[in-house]
Amino acid sequence: MFYPVILAGGSGERFWPLSRQHKPKQFLILEPTGRSLLQATADRLNQTSGEPDRLMVVTAHNHRSQVLEHLPDLPMENLLVEPLPRDTAAAILYAALTIARDDPDAIMGVFPADHLVQDQVAFARTLAQAITIASAGEALVTLGITPEYPSTGYGYIEQGELLTGTVGEAYQVRRFTEKPDAQTAAHFLSTGRFLWNSGMFVWRVQAILQAFEQHVPELYGPMSAASQVRGGLRQVYPSLPKISVDYAVMERAANVVVIPASFGWDDLGDWNALERLLKGDGVNVTVGRHISLDTGGAILYTTNGDDLIATIGLEDVVVVRAGDVTLVVRKDRTQDIKQVVQQLKRTPELEHFA
Repeated sequence: MFYPVILAGGSGERFWPLSRQHKPKQFLILEPTGRSLLQATADRLNQTSGEPDRLMVVTAHNHRSQVLEHLPDLPMENLLVEPLPRDTAAAILYAALTIARDDPDAIMGVFPADHLVQDQVAFARTLAQAITIASAGEALVTLGITPEYPSTGYGYIEQGELLTGTVGEAYQVRRFTEKPDAQTAAHFLSTGRFLWNSGMFVWRVQAILQAFEQHVPELYGPMSAASQVRGGLRQVYPSLPKISVDYAVMERAANVVVIPASFGWDDLGDWNALERLLKGDGVNVTVGRHISLDTGGAILYTTNGDDLIATIGLEDVVVVRAGDVTLVVRKDRTQDIKQVVQQLKRTPELEHFA
């Protein structure tokens, strides 16, 4: 049995001010389909697995009602609510312990809620390959995206030895690498050995539980014990280490396998993603009404159809009008939006803008 798990946490910073603390990126509608990113992810996984009743979602307690609003057919027992955000390792372990309790022989997949996949057929083919490899042994399988350009915004996975006797192309993982500088990213691309880290994983539930127990006993021990007690996770969560699954398990384990994949993937990491999604023949990307004079390479977005954005003499900027906030930022500084949001959170009279 295959259980796809969607990670639907998030703090609503990278697409601020369109996303906020109460409405992080996964609840935004950025695709032409009119579906939110969370809905599109669930649609994709349900179409691939054909078993909607096994789809699970891990989210924060303050996003519980929004998840149910966006996914009204999700069984209540399949919604796992974290008392506090503790990064991806705790969220994944929470789901793995839950699945193993009812189906210890299960195959588990992990998927971020806020990524774009444009080629559903290629995605389904890659996922089927990952499930086949994971079900045959103890491999922790990750999906690596074949890079299209030397991105400094993604982590990388270096391919090691080619696996033999498997369906399709797959490699042992040599190493994970943090987001590189431009020169290093260009070198990675030139070698042909590096893939973008998509944050998508497939494994036997027992294999990932064993990996947690071996590599992060300080997380596995408390969570395993607490999961046996009613309300136990609420008690133990505040003391859990805040760590990603990459640091906690994937970079330490020896049985990690990567599948090179190409299915029109984008992690929609910041406002510049709209240019990749919506760029047409015009000099700017515009959502809403805009009038310009000598403006080029701009991304202009307004949520109110009655609003107008006017620009004069601007190049390579992002201008967003969302509700009561207007953002103006150079395209090469969009990663710094998080710093503005953090500053708002530290300022009581401005915190509601975050």
